[in-house]
Formats: sequence, C-alpha cells, structure tokens
Amino acid sequence: MLLKRTCICAVLSAVFAVSLIAQTARDATHLVPTGKGWGAESLEGRPPIRLPLASSAASTTNGIYYHGGPVMPGTVNLYFIWYGNFSNGPAPSDDNTTVGLLSSLFSVGGLGGTPYGRITSTYYDSSHTVSGHFALAASAGDAYSQGKQLSDNAVATVVANAINHKLVPRDLNGIYFVLTSSDVAETSGFCSKYCGWHSRMTLSGADIKFAFVGNPDRCPASCEEQLISPNNDSGADAMASVMAHEIDEAITDPDLNAWYDMNGNEVGDKCAWKWGPVNGILGNGAWNINAAGRNWLIQMDWENARGGGCDQALGGKFYSQ
Repeated sequence: MLLKRTCICAVLSAVFAVSLIAQTARDATHLVPTGKGWGAESLEGRPPIRLPLASSAASTTNGIYYHGGPVMPGTVNLYFIWYGNFSNGPAPSDDNTTVGLLSSLFSVGGLGGTPYGRITSTYYDSSHTVSGHFALAASAGDAYSQGKQLSDNAVATVVANAINHKLVPRDLNGIYFVLTSSDVAETSGFCSKYCGWHSRMTLSGADIKFAFVGNPDRCPASCEEQLISPNNDSGADAMASVMAHEIDEAITDPDLNAWYDMNGNEVGDKCAWKWGPVNGILGNGAWNINAAGRNWLIQMDWENARGGGCDQALGGKFYSQ
C-alpha cells in the first residue's frame, strides 16, 4: 500500500523522485503488481484472460482483469506475528491496546464476512469464488529475532521461523502478517515508499502467503489519515486499514498473477486512501465501518461488478474520492 498522497511535508525530496518514477511506470501499457502498491514491467507480460464462468465479469471488464492465477477460497486464516516490543514489554505507542484492538477486528465476528469483507466475493478463478470470509486463527510473538532493521528477506525469515518452530501452523490457505512495533524499520521503503505490502514464498514445497505492516506511529504523516482516531490509538487504527487492504489483495491476488489492472494495481491499490462518506470529521476521529463492536476508518475496496468501482460494502454505492 502506497503512502498517503497528502504527506508532502514529511517526505524527503528523494522520495518525490521515486514517486515520479512509479507514476511514469503506471503509464506503461501493461504492468504486473509488486504487492507494494505500484506496478512493474514483466518479461511475461501476463495478458488478461477470460474465464467461462456464469458471470458478467467473464464477458465485460469492471476496470480490473483476471490473469490466470489462483484466488484464496473459503474462510482464509490469518496469522499474526507481533514483532518487536509487543512481545518484549509495553511501550507508550505500542501497548496491548494495539494487540487487542487488531485481534478483535480480525477475529471471528469481526471484519471478515461483513458487507465490506464480501466485496472480494466478486472475484474468482477457474475453480473457486472468493467467499469474503477471513479470521484470525493464531498469533505469535517475536522479540526482535532479526533486529530492528528488517529487509524483505528478513520479514520472510520471521514468517518461516514461526512456521518451522511451530509457533503457527503451516497453512496453504493462510496469510501470515508480520506486524512491527514503531521502533522497527523495514529498509525497502516503509514510511518512504509504502505503508504495507504482501508477497509469497515457497517453504518446504508449500506456497506461503505473507504480508508486512508496520506501526504507522513511526511516520504518522506518511501512513496515518488521522492523529485523532476512532479508538484513541492512531497506530492501531491506521494499521487496521492497511491490513484490510493487504488482506483483500492477498485473497484476490495471492501469487501476484490473478486480479489487477493494466497498471499493476490490485483491488486495494485502486481505492487506496479513499474512504467514501464518513461519520464525523475526517482527521478528527471519523469512521466509515462498524465491526467487532467498534468504529473504524477503513479504505474502500474495488468491487468487480456493475462496471466496477470503490465501495464500502458489497452492492453499495460507488465512490470516486
């Protein structure tokens, strides 16, 4: 998920150059997703294909295309690896409130299966249709096993170690989140290029899907829409939106070869930092979704139906801002 478009004062001039390059790349004819919010050129090209399904999307485009890869069917299991001071004693901005809030939102009875979650049920592959259901299955802690400066490979190592040490099960229909406290950096671009990302790796012959989301309290101007948030925890509230973004993309494009548009934008990228109508004043605790008994500000998702658009709930009204 790319940075906020409005965080001009907090980003160095070098980042503007990166953003310009990324925007230029998006203007190419056909790009593939990176999982980080921008498209990249591919030697394969991955032209869109049509599926012989009884769906209007099989014969018309809804602004996004299918490229042949699998989606994640059924209820998708989420695994949280709390990396950093979550498991090494509380800190002012990363205490158990963050863990409790996010665990509640993504547990059974939370965001999965709601009208928002089921926006992804408009996506499919040759064998399955996405259900829109997902839920937290297990959590583990990691107290800085790879240090406070994480590379992409180090994030993958954190996931692999948690699986290999049986802290979380090996699950082919799961998404493993490395969730870092605000004192941890991701050196490939957290806070300067993106707020979170998803990817996949092969582990002992298994296709493992995983994601990184850092605590936006590290860079609120880049990755937080509101400093005053619905649940009085700006880091957790901002993480919730980024995590929803990455879940939706991992479910509909787990191997980066299923659903995305000609610019390499996945279902969340097409609606990044777009909220639709909100309750309250944006920037002062506004919210647009109620789940798990609380209010949240969650970015919209791209619905693959009715011509396509950014939606807050399956079958709702499309919004462009």
